[in-house]
Amino acid sequence: MGLRVRTVSGPTDRVVVVGAGLGGLSAALRLAGAGRSVTVLEREAVPGGRAGQLVDGGYRFDTGPTVLTMPDLIADALDCVGERLTDWLDLRPVDPLYRAFYPDGSRLDIHADPAATETEIARVCGGAEAAGYRRYVTFVSALYRAQMRTFIDANVDSPFALVGADLARVAALGGFRRLAPKVGTYLRDERTRRLFSFQAMYAGLSPYDALALYAVIAYMDSVAGVFFPVGGMHAVPVALAGAAVKHGVDIRYSTAATRVELAGTRAVAVHTADGDRIPADAVVLNPDLPVAYAELLPAAVAPRRVGRLRYSPSCFLLLAGSTASYAQTAHHSIHFGRAWRRTFDEVINRGELMSDPSFLVTNPSRSDPALAPAGRHSYYALFPTPNLAGRAALDWSVVGPRYRDEVIETLERRGYTGFGDAIEVSHTTTPADWRARGMAAGAPFAAAHTFTQTGPFRSSTLAPGLDNVVFTGSGTQPGVGVPMVLVSGRLAAERILGPDPAYASRAWR
Repeated sequence: MGLRVRTVSGPTDRVVVVGAGLGGLSAALRLAGAGRSVTVLEREAVPGGRAGQLVDGGYRFDTGPTVLTMPDLIADALDCVGERLTDWLDLRPVDPLYRAFYPDGSRLDIHADPAATETEIARVCGGAEAAGYRRYVTFVSALYRAQMRTFIDANVDSPFALVGADLARVAALGGFRRLAPKVGTYLRDERTRRLFSFQAMYAGLSPYDALALYAVIAYMDSVAGVFFPVGGMHAVPVALAGAAVKHGVDIRYSTAATRVELAGTRAVAVHTADGDRIPADAVVLNPDLPVAYAELLPAAVAPRRVGRLRYSPSCFLLLAGSTASYAQTAHHSIHFGRAWRRTFDEVINRGELMSDPSFLVTNPSRSDPALAPAGRHSYYALFPTPNLAGRAALDWSVVGPRYRDEVIETLERRGYTGFGDAIEVSHTTTPADWRARGMAAGAPFAAAHTFTQTGPFRSSTLAPGLDNVVFTGSGTQPGVGVPMVLVSGRLAAERILGPDPAYASRAWR
């Protein structure tokens, strides 16, 4: 890396982790494995943070992420305490990874085996497009290898730490070009271009604005594979929390942290809403980074840039338990509208709802029937929306009920016949609800990955100006998504423990 990565100062025997989300649990396992005394404070009655679960009428719904990639990162966190992934989770490959539906009536399946996807693209789009896809897979695989170890899977304190061979390789591959034009050098059909660039929305940007290096997200799912845990995505934090408790971590549920007590620039304790004061040699904060600063730390310690962050779009989420099933869909179905570039402009730049929606529908009971009553199905429909930043934010107390009806009407027009009448139970989450759950600007995808909020420019895992406070989660390095958040937990732990010399052999075997 070139420059030595900074760590916390002073003793680190007792660590308090605020939040039992995926980042906090990843950090807790590593700290416990290194012999630290770890206490986790979680305001909810269950672990998971954004990866929560809602139970209603015999249905079990995941309330956060539904796409699981790179399960080796879960295995590595468990390995830190000597546990095996297969003893804690039953992961099933999802195939197809995605089924894409287009307004011309065509559809396209993406498989974990690139050769199978190539055959599918040849069938739908022709041989020349399939050959372009083959070259694209070579590109994103090389980009992943060049980025992962240096740009994603490491603490970075300074842009100067990135100067070296990996930076040169990323540049040579075109990683600092814009994503959409770069994808367009390999893929000519508008359908495949959309399918391999929509992931920019996860990074909070239009594919016309995102850097091409974010094609690595497409690698993580479209090449490395997508999995689904039996019991739903919430089974992942349940497993991590179970392993942590087995190895001595004290997880206190229904316990809200109210502030971090400082003595000068050093955290000495965390206070709870119950009036407890928990002494700490180091503190790991898993809440959304701007919220952690606003609610847990004195205003004077927050860097000025925290108040100027640019946020990702938000989303409207409809969870529905239904008597209907739809044979034409897959576990994950992406429905593209006719509009494309205009859609990003509406949501990101103009703060408007999509006039011609593109959206994701996940049908988890297709892979795990136990998530719904016998003969029933559960659906997770996610529609991108503007976030709540800015003065012209939508009033979701007014917009929400109306938009629910629009979402159901859109689903019915796109092939989910009778969807509304088949609903037995339903729950919606609006940007206002995301904000109430502790996500700044109502943005579940956190701060956008603009150039100045990416890599070494993204908020550090080590709190500036404080001796022993560390952040984890999607608001800090390396960024958004389940794999990134799991990595952030390791990076947070390394700020306390120092770099793990065994990690490279475990993660890169």
